[in-house]
Amino acid sequence: MNQQSMFNDDNILARYFGRSSVYTDIPGRLFAQYNVKKGLRNEDGTGVRIGLTKVSDVIGYSSLEDGTIVPQEGDLCYRGYSIRDLIANRRGNFGYEEGCFLLLFGYLPSRDEFEHFRTSLSARYDLPENFLSGEILHAPGRNLMNRLMVTTLSLYNYDAYPDEQDPYQTLLKGINLIAKMPALGCYSYQAMVHHFYRQSLVIHYPRPEYSIAENILYMLRPDGQFTKREANLLDALLLIHADHGGGNNSTFTNVVMGSTGTDLYSAIVGSIGSLKGPKHGGANITVARMMRHITGDLKYSLDKDRMREIIDRILDRDYFDHSGLVYGFGHAVYTLSDPRAEILRELCRTLAEENGCQEKFAFYEQFEQLVKEIVLERRGKPIPVNVDFYSGFAYNMLGIPEDLFTPLFAIARTAGWVAHNVENKLYDGKIMRPATKYVGDINDYVPMKKR
Repeated sequence: MNQQSMFNDDNILARYFGRSSVYTDIPGRLFAQYNVKKGLRNEDGTGVRIGLTKVSDVIGYSSLEDGTIVPQEGDLCYRGYSIRDLIANRRGNFGYEEGCFLLLFGYLPSRDEFEHFRTSLSARYDLPENFLSGEILHAPGRNLMNRLMVTTLSLYNYDAYPDEQDPYQTLLKGINLIAKMPALGCYSYQAMVHHFYRQSLVIHYPRPEYSIAENILYMLRPDGQFTKREANLLDALLLIHADHGGGNNSTFTNVVMGSTGTDLYSAIVGSIGSLKGPKHGGANITVARMMRHITGDLKYSLDKDRMREIIDRILDRDYFDHSGLVYGFGHAVYTLSDPRAEILRELCRTLAEENGCQEKFAFYEQFEQLVKEIVLERRGKPIPVNVDFYSGFAYNMLGIPEDLFTPLFAIARTAGWVAHNVENKLYDGKIMRPATKYVGDINDYVPMKKR
């Protein structure tokens, strides 16, 4: 079909779409009439329970016996351990690895167990033979999340038993994926900038003595150099992104797909596709773009009056994307505080001092405080800063390109996806199949000659 005929064809299809009654809105009253939970949310904003988990817990409020929601300071617990304690007690730059062990096996490892697990991961860092040249360098793409999906699915072909459903075998496949994800993401980035932007192609093979955070910086940077504090910040980012309960969209997607008996690679790809969306993992990019827009106008000035004016304009739908949303603030579960954001704020403060970025950090911190004040004044209830607000700032300080913000989220979250996938195989096992209610018309068939 030539370009002109395609154009005409599109016009015809557009007419079909325009005259179709099925694309008119379903009346909102029907959702209430049939007790449909839009977005799987209850009327009070809490999530509809779709399962039980022992992997992690997201704590943002408590509920009284009468159902009243009581706001509280937030916490994130992996297997019952607070993320604050896990961050504070990390072993060098290997906190993410210890978090992976905890999520996958359910307990904190001893020194020997940790060293064995770390060695098991590093032994799986390298991609299969010819995978780099055949699957990545010869097939670059402009969107790294799409490439992460394609390359993850390609690993299926390098697995002798890719459709194995045994929980233990699924766990082994998951550990292999956790180890290889950094190379998939970093090499896809190098292939993209080489092919589309004509930059020099630099490939560093992962080093077994390095942590996953250290290897990511090593593989991304042409000179392979990084400081311990830089790696420590990235390690923290990976650890706090490793899981976030069973109800978030990408983890739910993984469990839904896994419940059908599909292979782990396909389930992980489904999760990556979910995380790509700007309402989920892609939110960190939107925050970065908003802040770039704001700093383009204010030049990191700490003039509170000018900053207040811009925040008011954002809320009045008169600035940036006119959505009325201050990106990086608010959360579906956290009511008073997001522990991940608070952890990142302090880690960013430390690295900002080392890297001479105090002015930028002070701008972010003041912006956070003013947003909280203004929203409380205008709406009468608090709004927490969320993890996306400081994660973009952290990535910028580390020199990580925006294209990699969400892929790094996916690399970290693979541990949680695997843990929930295995857990569902062990304790549930049923295919997830919710219900919908048909509210369309009932029609008698009309032969074509009478239409």
